[in-house]
Amino acid sequence: MNQQIHGHEVMEMMIKSRKSYTEETLRNEIIQQFGEDTRFYTCSAENMKAEEIIQFLSNKGKFILSDDGFNTDPSKICDH
Repeated sequence: MNQQIHGHEVMEMMIKSRKSYTEETLRNEIIQQFGEDTRFYTCSAENMKAEEIIQFLSNKGKFILSDDGFNTDPSKICDH
């Protein structure tokens, strides 16, 4: 059975890194941090792969764009 990690942990990893990401660099870091077989869930979705959690978070407006990619902010993490 695959490990399930909440999407907030991906966002917290991004915040702690203080880096900007592209979809590819974020995918690579997620896999390095959590493992390739890990699946992610949120309040409204589950069993997502790294690529899918990135797309989900992007679609939900959780990323902040910059000149060299994107990151996120603690204010983008819901508390429910």
